[in-house]
Amino acid sequence: MAETTSRQITGRVWLWIGAAVLLVVIFFVARNMTRDRTPVHAATASRTELYSTVPTNGIVEPVENYEYHAPAATSVRVIYAQQGQAVKAGTVLMQLDDVSARARVATAESALAAAQATLDATRNGGSFQEQQSLDSSISRARLDLADAQRQLAALQKLQASGAASASEVAAAQQRVALNQDNLNSFQTRQQARYAPVELQRAQSAVSDAQANLTAARAILNQMSYSAPIDGTVYSIPVGRSDYVEEGKLLLQMTNLSHLRVRAYFDEPEIGGLKIGQKIAIVWDARPGREWHGHITQVPSTIITYNTRNVGEVLVAIDDPDGGLLPDTHVTVTATTSSAPNSLTVPREALHSENGKPYVYRIVNDSLVRTSVVTGTLNLTDVAITSGLKDGDVVATGSLNGLPLEDGLPIKVVR
Repeated sequence: MAETTSRQITGRVWLWIGAAVLLVVIFFVARNMTRDRTPVHAATASRTELYSTVPTNGIVEPVENYEYHAPAATSVRVIYAQQGQAVKAGTVLMQLDDVSARARVATAESALAAAQATLDATRNGGSFQEQQSLDSSISRARLDLADAQRQLAALQKLQASGAASASEVAAAQQRVALNQDNLNSFQTRQQARYAPVELQRAQSAVSDAQANLTAARAILNQMSYSAPIDGTVYSIPVGRSDYVEEGKLLLQMTNLSHLRVRAYFDEPEIGGLKIGQKIAIVWDARPGREWHGHITQVPSTIITYNTRNVGEVLVAIDDPDGGLLPDTHVTVTATTSSAPNSLTVPREALHSENGKPYVYRIVNDSLVRTSVVTGTLNLTDVAITSGLKDGDVVATGSLNGLPLEDGLPIKVVR
């Protein structure tokens, strides 16, 4: 009887324990079934060609730019062209006031003529008047010498007959010597009137005068500007009758079909740039338009551009159509690499912990943390080389701002 009662009690205990366990299971199942599901956006892993791109800013510039600057302080007389006007080679574009320039040319020509006359006189022993004066002096000296020699000969004959004294003969000899010295002096001056250093000085004066004349003529020639090529005048920062200082920019023109872009890539991005890489060019002033080009020159040094350390890259425009203008600021995007047939997901689906990337796959309306191996990436997508397969669905983020976690029940919002 006692054993039966004990077995009954034991059975009831196990019955109550089983009921309690069942209630707990029912509670957690019900709680899980009634738990709020986090709304998330999702994306499907799919295969595509993935491009890696690097955007930056750049400035459009002419390949061959023609600038005209004021050669001297003057004023603008006439402007024949208008900004934006297409002109033919040889078309007169602008005329400056050249009165002062012509005066400088005349002064330089006069100075050259004077210097050349001085050099000729130095080479020839003096000017024509100086040569005539020297020739006259030599003639007089010869006459004086001949007269002194006749007097000496006469006195020497008289001395032989005792009619002239020795002192008179000595005095006549002295006069002959003095006249001979005087003649020799004039003849020496006639043969070498100027020293070599004086001739060199006269030659230098001619060279200086010639250089001044060349410079003056060059300035005069720059008082009128003509188009060197068929092109477009794209900048005229001065007006008619404006006073312009020496060096002032007056006009710019180029062929608008021969433009390029000078792009500024940040230092960490330079290593991925190569000659020939494709470039996309966008100008905000013309939305919806895109030009294409390729890199023709990679940086050879790093420069400071505003607050950035950048390398300058030259980009040739492959489809110029006159739509871009010089000195405009554009957005440049370089394609640094491409991976065909890549399994890709959006970059916002990728997470990382301790340098190890992972994603949250969506399996039976729950999140499953999945480790992956990544490849090429760009601003929007990343290639997955291991960890996912075609058609896998991954969460890209929650709509309520809650963090994603493994096992989180979700509902996908399209």
